[in-house]
Amino acid sequence: MTYNLIRYGVKDASIAENRALVAKVFEALDETQPQTLRYLVLELENGEFVHIVGYDKDSSALTELDAFKAFGADHAARRSTPLVRSPAKIVGDYRMLAGADEAVPA
Repeated sequence: MTYNLIRYGVKDASIAENRALVAKVFEALDETQPQTLRYLVLELENGEFVHIVGYDKDSSALTELDAFKAFGADHAARRSTPLVRSPAKIVGDYRMLAGADEAVPA
């Protein structure tokens, strides 16, 4: 599985909108339940969001969702910092990814 970490800051006035759009992505994932995808989004206290995306062959199970396209449509205008994408490797995991098939409320 390939993993990427994406991190960016969001303008104070756009945090609620960004959070709501992320929630819509998770609703769409709950409906489609792609088995080749792992996805986690964290919101930090300083207004930054961190997305961890894992996928088998390609990320289209995420990026082709209408909800994800809506999330990305005006993303640059919501951001307070540039988006930084980094390939990542899992070095250790204690129960964070083991329950990936369990739904976590947004």
